[in-house]
Amino acid sequence: MKILGLVGGISWVSTIDYYRYINQAVNKRLGGNESAECIIYSVNYGEIIRHNESKDLEGTFDIISEAAGHLKNSGAGAIVLCANTMHMFADELEAKIGVPVIHVAVATANEIKNKSLKKVGLLGTKLTMEMDFYRSKLSEHDIQTIIPDEEDRNYIHEKIYSELGKGIIKEETKSGYLSIIQKLISQGAEGIILGCTEIPSLIKQADVNVPVFDTTLIHSEAAVAFAFS
Repeated sequence: MKILGLVGGISWVSTIDYYRYINQAVNKRLGGNESAECIIYSVNYGEIIRHNESKDLEGTFDIISEAAGHLKNSGAGAIVLCANTMHMFADELEAKIGVPVIHVAVATANEIKNKSLKKVGLLGTKLTMEMDFYRSKLSEHDIQTIIPDEEDRNYIHEKIYSELGKGIIKEETKSGYLSIIQKLISQGAEGIILGCTEIPSLIKQADVNVPVFDTTLIHSEAAVAFAFS
């Protein structure tokens, strides 16, 4: 089993889920009291947010690459970026540190293909929804992506930072998200990507009448599959 290096803290809420899912997946494979060999480097989420809001993405990359470098030096055989948005750096990071970065969008695309879907809605931070790094990976698998309108993107983004990333769950926010999801379904979305690792704490499959893709769980299971490859 390869040692997994988790860049966490983005946010700490979803990092807890990653740790739980990865250990559960390893134990499912091995049984007994077996668990994952992994290392977590938890960064300061506030610093990440400040860099992103000031459009200093180079500053954000420096934080992520330094964390990944520490994990590599500690023996990690692969890097797991515990946030969808940070995958805007995945290819650059992998080239810089020389260790595989398990890409959440690739893992999610494989799950979508397994369900034979061709058109999906994407929820996440504004960077995830608006930049090309996520949608391009889906497009490589012949998956079309649609995103909410600007007003809805702003709403989703604001709630991630003011509530979900702090572990705050509100019914009114859930209703707002479900309304946005319904709009995407009416535009032809055959499934919905919960493309921020905090969103699955708010939205569950039982809430939506098309497949939802929990990227935290999908990414965790892909990481474990790699660890055993």
